[in-house]
Amino acid sequence: YIHWPFCESKCPYCDFNSHVSLKIDQKAWLKAYLKCLENASRKTTPRLLNTIFFGGGTPSLMNPEVVFEIIDKIKSLWTVSNELEITLEANPSSVEAIKFKDYQLAGISRLSVGVQALNNIDLKRLGRLHSATEAINAIEISNSIFSQTSFDLIYARQEQTIDEWSAELERALRLQTGHISLYQLTIEDGTPFGNLSKKGKLKGLPVDDQAANLYEVTQDICNKFNLPAYEISNHSKPGSESRHNLVYWRYGDYLGVGPGAHGRITIDDKKLATVGKHDPREWLSAVKNSKNYETTTPISSVDQAKEYMVMGLRISEGISLSRVKKICDHKINENNIGYLTDLGLVTVDDDRLSVNSSGRIVLNQIINKLSDTFY
Repeated sequence: YIHWPFCESKCPYCDFNSHVSLKIDQKAWLKAYLKCLENASRKTTPRLLNTIFFGGGTPSLMNPEVVFEIIDKIKSLWTVSNELEITLEANPSSVEAIKFKDYQLAGISRLSVGVQALNNIDLKRLGRLHSATEAINAIEISNSIFSQTSFDLIYARQEQTIDEWSAELERALRLQTGHISLYQLTIEDGTPFGNLSKKGKLKGLPVDDQAANLYEVTQDICNKFNLPAYEISNHSKPGSESRHNLVYWRYGDYLGVGPGAHGRITIDDKKLATVGKHDPREWLSAVKNSKNYETTTPISSVDQAKEYMVMGLRISEGISLSRVKKICDHKINENNIGYLTDLGLVTVDDDRLSVNSSGRIVLNQIINKLSDTFY
């Protein structure tokens, strides 16, 4: 995972590590990324690398030449899969869409477009700089260039009705070619939306029952278009799933490179959590001066099991009960499994435990119930 921390503007709902900067020395940033990759390779080779993901922030602000150099360096340091998936997140502004072909030539195979809404009123409310027309054009351009395109929408927005969302979602699904990410708007502490909400000034958000209805309508419409949810917020036709994100959800190993980037990597049979310095200037300075630019923390076996459950229960395939036992030498409390099964919220099929469609609305409570007690 390569984290590009810069955006043209900060969206009011966003709590990611993203920063607005008018001037970016892309050559200095490229040099830092290459140095970090070389350091990481000495710890992890020989391994087969399956996916690369440029996330942010807004990676489509990166010069295509920078993207090419990073990909080229990665291929020189690791053995890569014959089916290497390389994803880049992009904004759909017309200025950035011009670069889509250059990104494809640089090695990007999958584009993830941050659309968020298909009407201009809500785009403005969400702090987005593009128009609905630009979003549709960007999707169509991406579809014509890349082997796979995905895009994001946010629902449960201010004043949004079920009928309006249904029409917008169906319009979006006619544009997709196999994958779409659909997120309920969440109000995070410390964001502009969070601050407005605390003051009672963020009007028109759905109450719990309305949000649940919007979620259920979303599932029904996506199923009608043959895009079932393979993860709680991600829908795909068979074969179009994000293989990179599945590494996270299946609790595999991944490197995080960049400011605030998280990683999970196994070295000498020990699972380690890594995180880069949060502030971009501090991270860049530390890398440049060969100082410590990330922290590394061993993860206890019980915490590994909990992380595996938190991630794995998000996907439709669920988790392996025997893997939980192998990780931490404890089993999930069978009484808790039975309780949730009786409520129709989870299913146990041989070794697999998965959350049913009715349980996804209360996923956090299910995870808490299952991860609180081992025996």
